[in-house]
Amino acid sequence: MTARVPFNPLQARQVAEIFNATGVDYLFIGKSGAILLGYPGTTQDVDIFPAKSEHNGRLIVSALIRLGFTLDEPTQAEIIRGKDFVQLKNGPFDLDLIFAPDGIETYEEAKSRAIREDIFPVANLRDIIASKKASGRMKDRVDLHLLELFRDEYEKRHG
Repeated sequence: MTARVPFNPLQARQVAEIFNATGVDYLFIGKSGAILLGYPGTTQDVDIFPAKSEHNGRLIVSALIRLGFTLDEPTQAEIIRGKDFVQLKNGPFDLDLIFAPDGIETYEEAKSRAIREDIFPVANLRDIIASKKASGRMKDRVDLHLLELFRDEYEKRHG
């Protein structure tokens, strides 16, 4: 098994540049989203919360192929229909498409609260934290306290 490269913002920049140029409607979410806002953590993948529509799904497939991901027909179909969670490990880096993140009611609501950081549309830290809380996964619970402290500092600095 090949060791995977941990997430770094250059991967996010590649995603954002191609997704933005292709017209994909999406947000960065999860710890990778928090890192783009300055959170001093690490993660193994890029987490994307895309709008769920057939049109957006087709744009995502096109963009991912341009990024160098190998997508078989079943995976393309999952993306186009907006399967709740699609994990991609067959590209230049690991990427998770989370069409229905725990703890967030709708994409439209999350997008209305999103933060624009440079070229990156990022879910609000409160949504990132709500999603991690709702997931119930141990690895997410471990991060919660530090993410909440970061959110407090971020909101003091950015209003």
